[in-house]
Amino acid sequence: MSSTAPEAAPEADPAAASDADRLLAEQLLRLTRRLHRIQKRHMMPIGITPAQSRLLRVVAHYDRERPPRMADLAARLEVVPRAVTTLVDGLEAADCVRRVPDPANRRVTRIELTDTGRATLRRLRNARTDAAEEILAPLTADQREVLGGLLSALSDVPPEPSC
Repeated sequence: MSSTAPEAAPEADPAAASDADRLLAEQLLRLTRRLHRIQKRHMMPIGITPAQSRLLRVVAHYDRERPPRMADLAARLEVVPRAVTTLVDGLEAADCVRRVPDPANRRVTRIELTDTGRATLRRLRNARTDAAEEILAPLTADQREVLGGLLSALSDVPPEPSC
């Protein structure tokens, strides 16, 4: 007599899934490194390092009426204050930012973008777009749309709580 119970689905091989995940992780890391190299090459003519670029973007997100303090930048960038000082020194020498006293507390220094800094940010955005285009060049429009959906799904995952 034959059984009418449904057959159990074959269990996925945990070792194969683990190998696939390792391969995917390696591919993502290689792509990230490649994107960083390409961005760095596109940013080189601008004369700004990736770290300086990140600091400029963070400063740009603050309200012009209340520019960030050095401590705000260090916290936002998750670096020690000394690292911010070095980045600000370089950007100040390039006339991209300026140190200004806080009107409410003279002991506090705030960092604001200059017109040169805003122009540099525009050039950096263009360099980042050019780097992304270089990476995405082999993909069709449909593939780009699928990739965009996958990246959104991964980016929108809330971060795991830190211990």
